[in-house]
Amino acid sequence: MNPAPPDLSPLALLLQADIVVQAVMAVLALASLACWAIILEKTVVLRRLAREARALAAQARVRPDGAAPAGEGLAAVTLRAGHAEWREGRDHAETAGEFRDRLERAMRGAVTQELRQAEPGLPLLATIGSVSPFIGLFGTVWGIMHSFSGIAAQQDTSLATVAPGIAEALFATAIGLVAAIPATIAYNRYATRLSRIRQEALAAAGAIAGRLARRPALVAGGRAAAE
Repeated sequence: MNPAPPDLSPLALLLQADIVVQAVMAVLALASLACWAIILEKTVVLRRLAREARALAAQARVRPDGAAPAGEGLAAVTLRAGHAEWREGRDHAETAGEFRDRLERAMRGAVTQELRQAEPGLPLLATIGSVSPFIGLFGTVWGIMHSFSGIAAQQDTSLATVAPGIAEALFATAIGLVAAIPATIAYNRYATRLSRIRQEALAAAGAIAGRLARRPALVAGGRAAAE
């Protein structure tokens, strides 16, 4: 009677693996869960920022009315920063170009501050994408070494003896790739998208600064000064 074939299902491979390989698999499983949690969070955040960047760009095509917008978000915070500088007015020794640069610097700072809130989590995605394959490879090497030790102890090189240990080792590599591939793709995609949002928002801030600078502003002493 032929012996029953070894159980090579994922659950069986996990339960039968060496304790070190099990630890490697657990670390990679946690990394994969963290990766998907970051992906879901960044999808929502970047979608919101892209919408607000478009709203800011739309404001660049509208004549400013001097009113500081209420609320939070990229567009509102950036516009408030620009209007706050504009209401302070131009200094006597300040040229129109310098006044515009001051307005733009204030809005660029607000844009940078708002977009910085979307950056946490991206370094972890990059780390998971670059490190997970090596962690999985470590588990594979350890599993193969453990399998060879078992072969030497049993003095049996049949496929039924070798297959479970090799399968356990390769399963660690597979889990490492499952964690690394989505993390790498997500990091590249989100980093590119965040860069595009930043460029759009900064361009809109520059355009708004130019429009505000062309409006009559108060000089430092409170007198109106036309450009």
